[in-house]
Amino acid sequence: MIVELSSAVFADMRDHAIRAHPEEACGLLLGDATRIMKYVPAANVHARPATHFEIDPLVLIAAHKAARAGGTAIAGYFHSHPHGAARPSATDRAMAAHDGAVWAIWGEGGVEFWKDEADGFAALPYRLSDG
Repeated sequence: MIVELSSAVFADMRDHAIRAHPEEACGLLLGDATRIMKYVPAANVHARPATHFEIDPLVLIAAHKAARAGGTAIAGYFHSHPHGAARPSATDRAMAAHDGAVWAIWGEGGVEFWKDEADGFAALPYRLSDG
């Protein structure tokens, strides 16, 4: 499986990570398991945003309501590791729901995509597609 996203979505995630630095950025990936159509930035409401993330529940609830009303579904989640690798941390692995969601993690060296599977995270290749 390859995840596709537009260069505009890619830029939105990158720009949010840059603006949030040195804290972790976070948000929602809208689309499906193979195509991310939109990035929705959210406030990081965690008490320790320099090392953890928690997506603003109001943004999460609004996205679920919009999807139920016929909008684009939540495919997964984005967050950044301002001082680390673009792979799931021990905290990410402990907090994961193992629900098949796509995770995009922006870290040193760029972004990597992961699938949150029942037995842990699996790396997902991605490509930029402006079609």
